[in-house]
Amino acid sequence: MVEIPKTQKAVVFETNGGPLIYKDIPVPTPASDEILVNVKYSGVCHTDLHAWKGDWPLPTKLPLVGGHEGAGVVVGKGENVTNFEIGDYAGIKWLNGSCLGCEFCLKSAESNCPDAILSGYTHDGSFQQYATAKAVHAAKIPQGTDLAQIAPILCAGITVYKALKTSEAQPGNWVAITGAGGGLGTLAIQYAKAMGFRVIGIDTGDAKAEACKELGAEAFIDFATSKDLVKDVVAATHGGPHAVIHVAVSEKAIGVSTEYVRATGVIVLVGLPAGAYAKSEVFSHVVKSISIKGSYVGNRADTAEALDFFDRGLITCPIKIVGLSELPEVYELMEKGQIVGRYVLDNSK
Repeated sequence: MVEIPKTQKAVVFETNGGPLIYKDIPVPTPASDEILVNVKYSGVCHTDLHAWKGDWPLPTKLPLVGGHEGAGVVVGKGENVTNFEIGDYAGIKWLNGSCLGCEFCLKSAESNCPDAILSGYTHDGSFQQYATAKAVHAAKIPQGTDLAQIAPILCAGITVYKALKTSEAQPGNWVAITGAGGGLGTLAIQYAKAMGFRVIGIDTGDAKAEACKELGAEAFIDFATSKDLVKDVVAATHGGPHAVIHVAVSEKAIGVSTEYVRATGVIVLVGLPAGAYAKSEVFSHVVKSISIKGSYVGNRADTAEALDFFDRGLITCPIKIVGLSELPEVYELMEKGQIVGRYVLDNSK
């Protein structure tokens, strides 16, 4: 039997935008349908920043332990859990649980379940050493996997993979990725390449340009230095991208993409800038026959598929590992747009 301590280290906030407190809290007890995961590593997502700031229309629970990219080892489970054993590797995702019986769950759209439970938002998440998750939704991770590397796949990887599927792009098509040098963008480039797409990255800064090209982007446009972004993107993609994946947290980026996307192309909204609107000039929208779609998080099948890409060595995560106690500094860099790739927290520090 694994010895489970009574208390653990965690980062907690009691009010939105309030102090991020690194302190001891009790280790949770798993419910009958939950597993208890000793979280070794947790990726830091932009959603975690929104949860802390409380600037989305969906309220968080308070106090809250954030985080939803937790990779670790199962150390406890409820009496009704049959799909995990003690010692298995498991991942804690954004979608912690759902009802499994509503029209959305029955159609494999469980992320749209009205009773969805969200890790690090409505349920204490992975910025703690021990966290619980509904066993039916927790991700199965193969033994021997590098848990630090796979942590960002549990949200960022699954999310961009689902968005690329939603775009309905075909092998050989051009796909533009905004925010391409960030945590989601660097993964989106790799998934797009693995799925047979040609990639153009849109972001700013030499470091992000270099990272995007190293990961497989055929072209990169710096939106801050480009004198005519629409013209430059159309020229680089020989007529405009067939699909645009917006992981950038920018309302302006969404609007301008309606101008450079190829006729009959698809724009997929993923990033969630607070209070933003997707704006498209109606005449051109109709004449070009473009589509704008929203893509949330992947279902259980998407999760297994996204993890399989990683397991086969087709996806790597550009990460920087820091201690759990350093989360406030990570948020500061995130707000300044200075993160290339993904920060991953070592929950033992």
